[in-house]
Amino acid sequence: MSGPVIVAVDGDAGALRDVERELRDRYARHYHVVCMRSPDEARAHLDDLAAAGEEVALVLAGTWLGGLAGSELLDETRHRHPQAKRALLIAWGDLGSPDTGEVIFDAVARGRIDHHVLRPSSSPDERFHQEISSLLLEWAETQRAAPNTVHVVSESWTGRAYELRELLGRCAMPHSFSLADSSAGRALIAEAGGRAEFPLVVFPDGTKLTNPSNADLARAAGSPVSPERMNFDLVIVGAGPAGLSAAVYGASEGFSTLVVDEGGLGGQATSSSLIRNYLGFAQGVTGRRLAQQAYDQAWVFGAKFAFMQRAIGLGHDHDGLYVALSDSGRVRARAVLLAMGATYRRLGVPALQALNGAGVFYGGLVSEAPAMAARDVYVLGGSNSAGQAALYLARSARRVTLVVRASSLEAGMSQYLVRQRTEIVGGGGDGWLEHLVLRDRADGSEETVSADGLFLMIGARPRTEWLPPEIVRDDQGFVLTGTDLHDDDARRHHRVPLLLETGMPGVLAAGDVRHGSVKRVASAVGEGSIAIHHLHSLLGAERLQSHGRSKEPLSQGPLGGGEATRDGPGRSAS
Repeated sequence: MSGPVIVAVDGDAGALRDVERELRDRYARHYHVVCMRSPDEARAHLDDLAAAGEEVALVLAGTWLGGLAGSELLDETRHRHPQAKRALLIAWGDLGSPDTGEVIFDAVARGRIDHHVLRPSSSPDERFHQEISSLLLEWAETQRAAPNTVHVVSESWTGRAYELRELLGRCAMPHSFSLADSSAGRALIAEAGGRAEFPLVVFPDGTKLTNPSNADLARAAGSPVSPERMNFDLVIVGAGPAGLSAAVYGASEGFSTLVVDEGGLGGQATSSSLIRNYLGFAQGVTGRRLAQQAYDQAWVFGAKFAFMQRAIGLGHDHDGLYVALSDSGRVRARAVLLAMGATYRRLGVPALQALNGAGVFYGGLVSEAPAMAARDVYVLGGSNSAGQAALYLARSARRVTLVVRASSLEAGMSQYLVRQRTEIVGGGGDGWLEHLVLRDRADGSEETVSADGLFLMIGARPRTEWLPPEIVRDDQGFVLTGTDLHDDDARRHHRVPLLLETGMPGVLAAGDVRHGSVKRVASAVGEGSIAIHHLHSLLGAERLQSHGRSKEPLSQGPLGGGEATRDGPGRSAS
């Protein structure tokens, strides 16, 4: 073979000819392209490729292949080549058809296909190639063959090695893990000079670090760690969807903006294998890719970032608001946005907690899923993210069981993700998860089952323990804002608090950290943009109150009567 294989099957001879032309013209240099009309011939060829151990990157199938639905052939492909991407080829005339839409919706929901692709209609058809290239990039990332992949080598799956993998995942960085005694691990160690302390981290540019700190890892990856300046119009704590959205809108509208995060990009969104209901992404988008693109967008507009820095204090003194950072002291701000998101709740089973990173994972789906091929996997949780995880893992795992402790799935999960229920009360293994103990909540009976992987998605808690008492929270720690504030807390503002404003004037909260927020990526992004609308109101009121004083604003934004100015690669707002 001349590289990974792309297979296309379509009963329409003319359509197949167009598909083959486009695939060969664009991809034949790096991929072996095979096109055929018969589904039986395709099955036989895919079986031969599986027997020979050949890599299949992508399989395309027409909507109907004689008497067989293309989705059925693609579903069979999952068992032969679990890592291959699978897409249904549809005709231009099928776009907007309710019947075709229902077929695609059902096929994706059941894990039979990954995407749909419009057949090419011209040469070159760049829309066709955009979809194909995206699918090939997704495949490369699952194979740890994507550009700029960071490699981690260690003697154990657990401990610091797991922490580094988790951190790379939170930073939305493609990465792989190899045990030191594996063939891949030995090759990486040899490249490092033959001797290495563990964990060993190898970067695409050849940089090699041994047991690096989080800050060392961020610097080697080119991520900023310390603020370039100490005064800003807006300081955003948290680089999840809400924080990144606010950074994009704030920086684009001329506000000097700093985003601080103790980890990396994307928050909980980076653990989402596929966000299918986000506006504008008909094929879906991974949380990691969405975070990467949002970061690039905010950076271009001039937002500044400081990663691996914990916010440890928030207050107000005679100079205004400040955020205290773990390694850089106080950063001054005219307004602060709290967008820390939330973290997954822990199961509370010590034997399973000891296997964290060795078969037991809190989130981390995209980075850990490849290791689950042909294994028995369990997902604990009743939310949309748990259902998405089950569907994603089903592509490669031998068996996936969704475990739900609630009496019903309907309240927390979209209809197309509904599955089954019970609870996990124990488990263990020798260095890696080997079994779980399941309890039937109806009769209390217990069962021990074999398990190679457990992904826990059982609710979240906000990261608000560091906040001062003025930032009022509910019983679970989520921040109260706007009309949810009690009368005594609202009086501090000497005005009606803004919708997203907390009990401390000038401090806003958005996204999952906020009480009553809708736990959706689109909602978090929307609240981030609303926060910037509030920022205009806050700073406009500040200018009115300070009229006639000598104090100058930290920067001239759009409310200052002049063009936005900032250092860095910013652009004027459009």
